[in-house]
Amino acid sequence: MPLPDDVRPLLPQVRAIIREAALLALPYFHQGERTSARVWSKAGGSPVTEADVTVDAFLKVRLSELIPGAAWLSEETRDDPVRLAHDLVWIVDPIDGTRAFLSGDPDWSIAVALLAHGEPVLGHVAAPVTATLYEAVAGEGATKDGMPIRVSGQDGMAGARVTGPKPMADRLERQLGLGGTPGALVRLPRIPSLALRLVRVAEGLVDVGLVSSDARDWDLAGADLILREAGGAVVSLDGRAPVYNQREPIHGELVALPQALREVVLAGLA
Repeated sequence: MPLPDDVRPLLPQVRAIIREAALLALPYFHQGERTSARVWSKAGGSPVTEADVTVDAFLKVRLSELIPGAAWLSEETRDDPVRLAHDLVWIVDPIDGTRAFLSGDPDWSIAVALLAHGEPVLGHVAAPVTATLYEAVAGEGATKDGMPIRVSGQDGMAGARVTGPKPMADRLERQLGLGGTPGALVRLPRIPSLALRLVRVAEGLVDVGLVSSDARDWDLAGADLILREAGGAVVSLDGRAPVYNQREPIHGELVALPQALREVVLAGLA
């Protein structure tokens, strides 16, 4: 699904809005220290900060003004089922990796996707601490700060760099028979922001990104497109791509990887 022709001229404005959102979040973040933002718990116990709400409100106003016909789905806005009947939908995580943000860990991001008929056609992931912006347009490749990116050339699991939940990594290593052997998996530290985990696969810094169940559309959609356009994929353990903008935008276990590792990784997680 290509980017709609009437959206293409808006790309510079989308980039500018996301960069402005990053600047709104940064004053609340203090590397190595607790955030200065107010923090409270949502239903279910997950934390939300003043920064999440500020960035969410800003993006909702600005992106909705840009494309008035697009519906909205985000982590911090009450869900409106009207989105299910819309051809265009913004999917936004104002701060992906809130726990990292509030504890002073720099690995948090702002993730934005535009869906057209259920498929991501525009994806952005901003890493505000490093002023980095990943972007993809459907069918046109992926970039990091305007420079093309590509998944790694890793074609086997010996020495593959893996990040994600420890139980999934343990399972993969055990079922592939790599535990404790020379050339075993290289365990990288877990990346708190799921969107950043996926785009680091897209830029070749990670070979396999593991994702536990209960990820939401807003964690995935923008980074999913970036990874696809960089030569990789996000798939469920039965090899299917995520389906977005469903009534319940929740996903099971997933894996992000270059296409060359798809079969062996899925066999190792079966």
